Amino acid sequence: MSMRLEILQVARLSPRLLSEGTDLVRAFISSQLNDEGGFCDRAGNSDLYYTVFGLNCMEALQMEVPKTAVSGYLDRFGNGEGLDMIHLCALARCRAATGFEAAARDRLAARILAYRTPDGGFNVSPNAETATVYGNFMAMGAFQDLGLPLQNAEALADTCLAMRTGDGAFGNEPGLPMGNTPAVAAAESVLRGLGKPMPVEAGDWLLTCGYGAGGFFAVPGAPMPDLLSTATALHALSGLHLPLDKIREDCLDFIDSLWVNRGGFYGNWGDEYLDSEYTFYGLLALGHLSL
Repeated sequence: MSMRLEILQVARLSPRLLSEGTDLVRAFISSQLNDEGGFCDRAGNSDLYYTVFGLNCMEALQMEVPKTAVSGYLDRFGNGEGLDMIHLCALARCRAATGFEAAARDRLAARILAYRTPDGGFNVSPNAETATVYGNFMAMGAFQDLGLPLQNAEALADTCLAMRTGDGAFGNEPGLPMGNTPAVAAAESVLRGLGKPMPVEAGDWLLTCGYGAGGFFAVPGAPMPDLLSTATALHALSGLHLPLDKIREDCLDFIDSLWVNRGGFYGNWGDEYLDSEYTFYGLLALGHLSL
């Protein structure tokens, strides 16, 4: 199963805990869709990156995706000419929800391959010498979304493992002194997708170093937990088959503290804006906690 379908499968369980709040989230997500077919960023402008999360939310909540309108917006980006890697991968994910022609798919894949690094992995920065965990995660997901095989995929596992840190976690790039939660979660997804074992220490690190105040910190010592780190940590822990029973109630309290009756989720306690990205992370986290 692709990473996209996997997270959607989990996020679809979120109404078990949202209950009557589900319709409020649906209404919020509908409000984030602009007339031109793109989902808005925090300034209200249509944005390809946010459109990924808007579509994910719609699919997770079993809303009807307005494919004609969204496809019209995506057509503006052609086959990805001029886009950086993050937005190339965003375009691939959006097209996975709306459909695309084979020729366009191949051209988009070729542009993503331009971000391959000499060590066999991927980096979101052009002409980089070494891979990053995030680059590997994005590329692997994009090729799954495109329905294309990724040649020498084993190199993604090797380069991810090269980014292990001394504290038992993963950093986003080689040589970092300590790990961070999103990098651990991304590495877990890549390694599991390739059928490779995740070092046990990384799961232990998430539970003992990344957890506090009801949610997960991006890095040990961060001033507050955040929803992205919490959702991705729960996803990684689930992938590692580690039980969530001891942290379930605290995590639910934390996520509830970020939800408002406008239907969206804030990213952390200091956040002042609602958007489709963090709302999807809220759905993903609730989906895991409903199991």
